[in-house]
Amino acid sequence: VLKNSKEAAEESILYSYKHGFSGFAAALTKSQAKLIAGHLFYQCFPDSPGVVWVARNRILTTQTTRSWDYLRVKPELPDGIASRGHSGAGSIVGVMDTGIWPESKSFVDDGMAEAPSRWKGICQEGQGFNTSHCNRKLIGARWYIKGYEAEFGKVDTSDGVEFLSPRDAGGHGTHTSSTATGLPVQGASFMGLAQGTSRGGAPSAWLAIYKVCWATGGCSSADILAGFDDAIADGVDVLSVSLGTSPPLASYVADPLAIGSFHAACRGITVVCSGGNSGPYSQTVINTAPWVVTVAASSVDRDFPVVITLGNGRTVVVCSRLVISEKKRGLELEFSEFFLLLFLVPNRSCESGSLNATLAKGKVILCFQSRSQRSATVALTMVEDVEAVGLVFARVPTKDVSSCYRVPCAQVDFTIGTSLLTYIGSNTKPVVKFSSTKTTIGSQTSPEIALFSSRGPSSLSPAILKPDIAAPGVNILASWSPFASSIDDPLDFKIESGTSMSCPHISGIVALIKSIHPTWSPAAIKSALITTGKQIQTNPSTFALLILMPTT
Repeated sequence: VLKNSKEAAEESILYSYKHGFSGFAAALTKSQAKLIAGHLFYQCFPDSPGVVWVARNRILTTQTTRSWDYLRVKPELPDGIASRGHSGAGSIVGVMDTGIWPESKSFVDDGMAEAPSRWKGICQEGQGFNTSHCNRKLIGARWYIKGYEAEFGKVDTSDGVEFLSPRDAGGHGTHTSSTATGLPVQGASFMGLAQGTSRGGAPSAWLAIYKVCWATGGCSSADILAGFDDAIADGVDVLSVSLGTSPPLASYVADPLAIGSFHAACRGITVVCSGGNSGPYSQTVINTAPWVVTVAASSVDRDFPVVITLGNGRTVVVCSRLVISEKKRGLELEFSEFFLLLFLVPNRSCESGSLNATLAKGKVILCFQSRSQRSATVALTMVEDVEAVGLVFARVPTKDVSSCYRVPCAQVDFTIGTSLLTYIGSNTKPVVKFSSTKTTIGSQTSPEIALFSSRGPSSLSPAILKPDIAAPGVNILASWSPFASSIDDPLDFKIESGTSMSCPHISGIVALIKSIHPTWSPAAIKSALITTGKQIQTNPSTFALLILMPTT
């Protein structure tokens, strides 16, 4: 009626939600949406069942070799949760993200049983993806783009940056999926760091992929709701959702994650969500609906130390701040060689287009974090563009190394950065060299809540304690999409940080619990999680909970 013809109405419909809840997504004008939402709708259509909610399509964003051992989730422990939960066998984990790279060794089906008869999902084909890419491990895959294209227009894949299929062009979905359910892969590492056997928390669990996000990081609320609707009908046991937005938060009746997760929980599906990366500020936690498990990010006891040596002989040991790429554009950094260290005064944060190529070429550049530039990402790009050989980025203390690998790069705190600045100012030829990066285990300060991890209380419902729990989310090694690699050699594994990484750790734990207690409700599983965690640190500024043993 609103479109004046049946054909026009059908063309405007993007999705019809019918499994977990009743509704639809459609391309409407503001006046049409208002007509549906307002009392005029009821006057015109008194026999209709009514409209509970109308909201505009919104765009959300995406938010280990050591971590599972650190959590004591080891299959070799006879009384541990991994062995008692048969490594997740019998559970189906759904992941809503950017898709999957099915060729990754983390998703082979060696030793996996066939999908259970209760599984109703499909393996949806598309660009670079067909039914043969599913197996006894990856039992289902779907992709959703109608809502995204309604917002931004048709996605052009001719430039080779995306696949119209479940295939992952961005890497994020492959990383989270392997963290939750990946099979053991020996010899995994990121450019030689964190070497060991990579595995997910529930390697024997079945995996189902719901690609609702695209390489740009955008995830349409209409697509997300379609993913929830299908996941409910398909029969997943757990949904891992490393997505979200930033405050101000929408009300629960206008938040697609809250709505979709509510209907999933009503049908026995435990939904685990990332808590957001807007820390360390209070009231920044997201995905705070009481029926979801909201996960903060913490560190593990693994560091990546490197020694910075100045020309005056002074050395500084920096932990978890450096990854060396020995070759970039033919430039080689010999670790035993000193390079000039420069601080370009007008360009303290090395913002876009700010570096003088003549002065910076062949030098190591010192930059400082600013209000407008919180990470080293832009500074790294600037250093590459002017063919500098390295970067020292002074910032608020963090252990995140994920953005620092394309060129030799060290992230230091402001104290060290200031001392380096003093050294530059007091020497006519200030020089610096880096040692190679090592991997060490046994840090006494872990676990710490990550600087970036969003803090509570919830700005929407402060009476509900959020986040619910913390899990490893700093420097997590997991499978990656080679297509998404931004360096010369494609990566099969990558170190990433964020609550997107901590979320699938808890999703894997939930799969183990579900395998032990298949009749438990989402509320019972959540209760077991948050009431049996063990407080490791008592320092209020670094307080974290880790799951060591569920209830029996």
